Amino acid sequence: MTDRSLFNRLKSGLAKTRDLLSPSLSNQKTTELELSDELLEDFEERLLMADVGIELVQTLINQLKLDVAKAKQERLPTTVSALFKKLIVALLEPCNQAIILGDNKPFAILVVGVNGAGKTTTIGKLARRLKRNRKQVMLAAGDTFRAAAVEQLVTWGERNDVSVVAQATGADSAAVIFDALESAKARNIDVLIADTAGRLHTQNDLMTELQKVKRVMQKVDPAAPHETLLVIDASMGQNALKQAQEFHRSMQLTGLCITKLDGTAKGGVVLSIADQLGLPIRYIGVGEAIEDLQVFDAVQFADALLGLEPDT
Repeated sequence: MTDRSLFNRLKSGLAKTRDLLSPSLSNQKTTELELSDELLEDFEERLLMADVGIELVQTLINQLKLDVAKAKQERLPTTVSALFKKLIVALLEPCNQAIILGDNKPFAILVVGVNGAGKTTTIGKLARRLKRNRKQVMLAAGDTFRAAAVEQLVTWGERNDVSVVAQATGADSAAVIFDALESAKARNIDVLIADTAGRLHTQNDLMTELQKVKRVMQKVDPAAPHETLLVIDASMGQNALKQAQEFHRSMQLTGLCITKLDGTAKGGVVLSIADQLGLPIRYIGVGEAIEDLQVFDAVQFADALLGLEPDT
């Protein structure tokens, strides 16, 4: 699939958030670098509705006013949209870090998150992406609380032609992932992706179980997991940020995957997450298709969010 096709999918996936924000930015006055109090108030309200977060909204609006004033003073050939894009890109670029597999074999990815965030589907799509890059992949069905989760992961394994290590419902999750990591190591697998039971970030006992999984993995490889990836549902808005903060506190996350951006107008929460946590955003989900799990790109995200063409 071409870069243009991927960008179009991204743009389509962010349509609900963009449709919320764009009326302010597409106003004729904004293209003339005129920001009236009325326009600023409207844009501020729309940013809040997109779940950007009140403190960040104030910071962005204040900086935008300064940038517009400077551009007018210097008579720069630019637009408010382009100036706002620069603010967003500057905010997101520190999070623009793809996973680097390195020399670890197997490279162990531990996937965590609350129920319904899309962990298992993300794992299946990620396995397909890695297979296309000619990596040998194994999956571990560590969500042993739900039979449906194990079945779903096995189905993804069959679809992607990758091995799945699974046990009966109710089995010890740490034991399943331990066995999978040992097997992956013995078979010289490139990447092991381990699913875990969905849990609320407020359930301390279940968070403790996740920490146990991490310790058990380190008995096989002291460096494991090499990636602790939190999958969060963008439609949760500011609650998604709270989830990320709590999971990071308990698990020392190394990356994020933000899903379901296509189903919400709250995509502005991505900006809040970047601002508050600064963690690498490895992937975003903008639809149901395999290609809709995309490597995060700060510039393309900003363009798609604001309805701009690339390099604008």
